[in-house]
Amino acid sequence: MTSRKRTALAAASLVLGGGVTLLPVAAASAASAAPASATAYSCHYSKGSDGNEYAGHYSGKSVVPSSSTVTSAGIEAQCLLKRMHNVLPDVVSSPGTVDGVFGTTSKASMRSFQRLANRDWGAGLGVDGLPGPQSWPWLRGLTV
Repeated sequence: MTSRKRTALAAASLVLGGGVTLLPVAAASAASAAPASATAYSCHYSKGSDGNEYAGHYSGKSVVPSSSTVTSAGIEAQCLLKRMHNVLPDVVSSPGTVDGVFGTTSKASMRSFQRLANRDWGAGLGVDGLPGPQSWPWLRGLTV
């Protein structure tokens, strides 16, 4: 084993919690390049006392989900968008897997929802693909 491979192997062992962890260099590289989320979350829909829709992960109306890490706001927004897509598949695109990372597919779904809210209800939302303080109330209130 070359010195370079031993160094990479030692670094992989430290990153993975020390101890005697024997991973080939290629496996150590693949582990560090793993996606931020590999879990598909469940959506548990309910109407709140305020008449708004909730999916059981985030109850606010202001946090903008992250496009690089799993957040409860990301899971919640994806759940609500998934519900809208199921009801209006020709109008609201699918957010993809509910994984909590608000990436490209989720943003495209949110843009289609924002266009719907603007067109049919005059919401006046910016079509930026992000559920923020202006879009959350519409996403919660228009979900069926």
